Formats: sequence, structure tokens, C-alpha cells
Amino acid sequence: MKSNINNIREKISLACKNVNRDEKEIFLLPVSKTVDVDKIQEAIDLGFNTFGENKVQEILKKYEYFEEKVKFHMIGHLQTNKVKSIIDKVELIHSLDRISLLDKLDLEAKNKGIIVKCLVEVNIGKEESKSGIFEENVFDFIKEISKRDNVFVNGLMTVAPYCENIEDTRVYFRKMKSLFDEISKLNLKNVDMKILSMGMSNDFTIAIEEGANLIRIGTSIFGKRNYIKC
Repeated sequence: MKSNINNIREKISLACKNVNRDEKEIFLLPVSKTVDVDKIQEAIDLGFNTFGENKVQEILKKYEYFEEKVKFHMIGHLQTNKVKSIIDKVELIHSLDRISLLDKLDLEAKNKGIIVKCLVEVNIGKEESKSGIFEENVFDFIKEISKRDNVFVNGLMTVAPYCENIEDTRVYFRKMKSLFDEISKLNLKNVDMKILSMGMSNDFTIAIEEGANLIRIGTSIFGKRNYIKC
């Protein structure tokens, strides 16, 4: 794992050099879905304290095990009926993508007296198999979020379409950065565009070159997974 992480760091550094960015701007989020606690502990020992998970059940199980030792980001599709169980156990939700989820997050956050931090998920490739708001609807959705008291938008997230040639993903990441910049100019209440979460194991270097400052890396850190249903 240490070798994997060093390799990723080198690629981050090179991607940043290619576009004159400071590599310190890039937050590397290990995606620990389906990874057992021993491997997460190994990553902790290597300096990580924040992990991405895409299932509520896994967050709850690992949260109980690690207690306050680590922070979790919810990066997968979030069902409204699961909001209450994790709203105070995650540092950031990457997948705010619909009004019904916004309503539930605002209600449960209000009940607990907290502000829930989120990223708006954008389906930049308009893929039927993926969640997220279409590009043309993002501005209206963000304006709706700004009317709420207990939901705060920290930025945007996307999963780009898979392309055999990773250069073909560049157009999607470029669209995301343009959207990110335009929203930043709106000066809306409860909206502070700080995080552009895009890029995974197969395409993170292109994402960094196009403006990502948070990359979600699973396979390249932990290896291939044995996916099981929770």
C-alpha cells in the first residue's frame, strides 16, 4: 500500500507541474468501500484520517469501530430513509442530487442542531446509469439549496464517463470546472465553492489538470475489491 500511495503522489505531482499548480492543493481521499478495518488501519498508519464510503451500512459499521479516529465522506447515492442514521457521522456528503434529499437533509440537520456540508453531484455525461443533476439544472438547484438553513454547499462532484482513452474525459472535467467557476461568482447564501471532487483511479491526472482539488482513489490504493452486497 505504501508503494501504491507513493506512486499516486508522484502522479499528482506530475499532473500539477503540467499545469503549474501546487500539489498541496490536492486532497487525496482514499475510497475504502468493501475494505476491511485492517487495511484502513494500515492507511491510517500511513497518514490518512479521512475515507470515502459509498454505503451507509459500511459507514455505520466502520464509524463504530474507529470512533473519532477517522472521518468519513459519503460518496455514493444516498437514500432519503438513510439520512437520519449518518447525518452526524460524516464530514461531507458528495452526492446531493435531488430536492427530496435536500428536504430530508435540511430536516434532520435542523432536528440535530447541525449544519450538514454537501457537494452537489453533477451527471456531466448525462448517463442513465448514474445519479446526479444535469449541467443545465445545477444553477436552479443550488439556488434552492441557498434558501435552506441547515444545508451548506462546499462545491461540486462528478463521476466522468468511462473512456478507453482517458484524454476523452478531459472535456467533461473542463465543463465541471467552468460550472464550478460560474457558481462561485453567484455569491449565494450557504454556498462556498471550495471543493471540486472529480477524478478516480483511472482518470485522476486529467481531472487534476482540469481543476480538481479532491480526487477519490480506491483501487490504486487498496487493490481490486471483492464486491459484496451489504
